[in-house]
Amino acid sequence: MVHARKLEELAASARAHEERREFAAAHEDWQAALQLMPDESAQAVWVRAKIAELFQAIRAEAAKSAAPAWTRKLGPLAPLALLLLKGKFFLSLLKLKFLLSFAGFAGIYWALYGFKFGFGLAALILLHELGHYIEVRRRGLSADLPMFIPGFGAYVRWSAAGVTADTRALVSLAGPLAGAIGAALCALLWLQTRDGLWMGLASFSAFINLMNLIPVWTLDGAQAMAAINRAGRIGIAIAGILFAAFFSQPLLLLVVAGAVYRAFDKTLAPDMPPSYGVTAYFVTLLAVLGYIASLAPLGASVR
Repeated sequence: MVHARKLEELAASARAHEERREFAAAHEDWQAALQLMPDESAQAVWVRAKIAELFQAIRAEAAKSAAPAWTRKLGPLAPLALLLLKGKFFLSLLKLKFLLSFAGFAGIYWALYGFKFGFGLAALILLHELGHYIEVRRRGLSADLPMFIPGFGAYVRWSAAGVTADTRALVSLAGPLAGAIGAALCALLWLQTRDGLWMGLASFSAFINLMNLIPVWTLDGAQAMAAINRAGRIGIAIAGILFAAFFSQPLLLLVVAGAVYRAFDKTLAPDMPPSYGVTAYFVTLLAVLGYIASLAPLGASVR
């Protein structure tokens, strides 16, 4: 390509601006790059989609700056506060597809475990998926409400084209974070009431979110691990071994096995830069979920 060197420079500049959340500058770089590409090329199609995505991010940043002063003090929670304040979040939950899929999903658990525990399980899985959804929307990206597949699981579909590995990792870990918060709340209710229902729900949420941190297939841990270099993966494995011993939780060893396997993945770039924030986030989730899981075995009283 005649303009290959210039395109590489513009692409590198755009990515650097995007990492610093300088969306307007990144938008300009991609616009300049588009002028140097054949209109019908695959690269031009991708860049147009990227430009549209950045435009949405610019609009989201503009809306954030126009928000009331008190919301800006909330930092990353400000968009969520505005969303809840306007009531749009609750209205969005009334969408038919979402309601039908969640009703079918909750119905299966209800039939298996009774209303209280069954609905509690479904609500905790919903909370996990909303963690992904809110993190995506907080970053100004588009996402669909969670869809539930009765008997299998749930997912959030979002536009991930062109986002950085760190952004993908943070979106992936937001689900287990929300799940850990739900588990902690259930554990606190158990401490207040000593009702085995709450400990059963806390244990379930800790278990399912630890499972999601195993870095294999399309689980959240695998998506997060893609942003972590070899040293970080080995560090996660060591932390997992220590937590498994301290909390007597063998499930953590599955995370360890996955991290070790991914640490020696031949496709891993040897010069991949460290991502300390994502690594610390991952380790913190292992510690919190491991502790909650150690409070009681899965299968505590559910009725």
